[in-house]
Amino acid sequence: MKHYGPSISIAAPVYNEAGNIRPFLVEIEQALSNYPKDWEVVLANDGSSDGTADELDAAAKEFSFLHVVHLKRNFGQTAALQAAIDASRGDIIVTMDSDRQNDPADIPAMIELLGQGYDVVSGWRYRRQDDFATRTLPSMMANRLISLFTGVKLHDYGCALKVYTADTLRCFRIYGEMHRFLPALCTWRGAKVVEAKVNHRPRQVGNSKYGLNRTFRVLLDLVTVKFLLEYSTKPMRVFGGTGILSGGAGFAICLYLTAHKFITGTDIGHRPLLFLGVLLIVVGLQLVMLGLVSEILVRIYYECQGKTVYHIDSRRTHERHAPHPH
Repeated sequence: MKHYGPSISIAAPVYNEAGNIRPFLVEIEQALSNYPKDWEVVLANDGSSDGTADELDAAAKEFSFLHVVHLKRNFGQTAALQAAIDASRGDIIVTMDSDRQNDPADIPAMIELLGQGYDVVSGWRYRRQDDFATRTLPSMMANRLISLFTGVKLHDYGCALKVYTADTLRCFRIYGEMHRFLPALCTWRGAKVVEAKVNHRPRQVGNSKYGLNRTFRVLLDLVTVKFLLEYSTKPMRVFGGTGILSGGAGFAICLYLTAHKFITGTDIGHRPLLFLGVLLIVVGLQLVMLGLVSEILVRIYYECQGKTVYHIDSRRTHERHAPHPH
């Protein structure tokens, strides 16, 4: 008997995970063995240099639910995750790491929570099994900073195990380290986000690809996310506002020096303050012009691609019934 309803795609990037592939798939199969709907696993091989590619090809022959995507070179975790999402066909998309530190047994409960009206269920590794100084502490600091900047309070932005409705997730194209900011970006589009405690396990096979250098890249991407959340449809407010402040300050300095010149007769041509005033005026004009160009680009982006600046809740939209014939 065929079951109808939301189907599931589990999307995961893979990079140098030789020895983890088959155990990872077996755990997923066990976790979803009683799930009454169709489901699949989509793994994107991010140019692995060990035996991962061969293991994936062998697993594709063994597991009928597996869909493998091989990238031609190493493009990075976010790009590989995007490739896996693009190849997914489910109504619900589960993202997770393939290193077996995420526990697939948590997936059914997270899907059930999604069914309570949420659009995103974000995992929280409340008992994290990583080195405290190099992994856990920097992550805690980053999570607090991200929560402060975005206004979306989560304990663990870095947890890869997350569950999304497909309509919510497919609105985005992610770059850089943006995958960790997806809950905040989804909230910006009106999605309801909830956090769920999940099991976290120590790595058994292979080496971690995370380090302190990634923390700095995340901080840089946070600036981009803040701009996207606040000003992506109104860039003039940030560029124009800053330009007006800069130009206004420069004009006030120049006005003060001009008055000083006429009142006291003092030469002002050599004063550094004059150069500062002129510089602030020029920078202000440039920022205002940048804001105008940004406004034009935003309109081109939305109008040429047929995008809208609003997002409809398709689950609560009611179509008008056709009138009854007389």
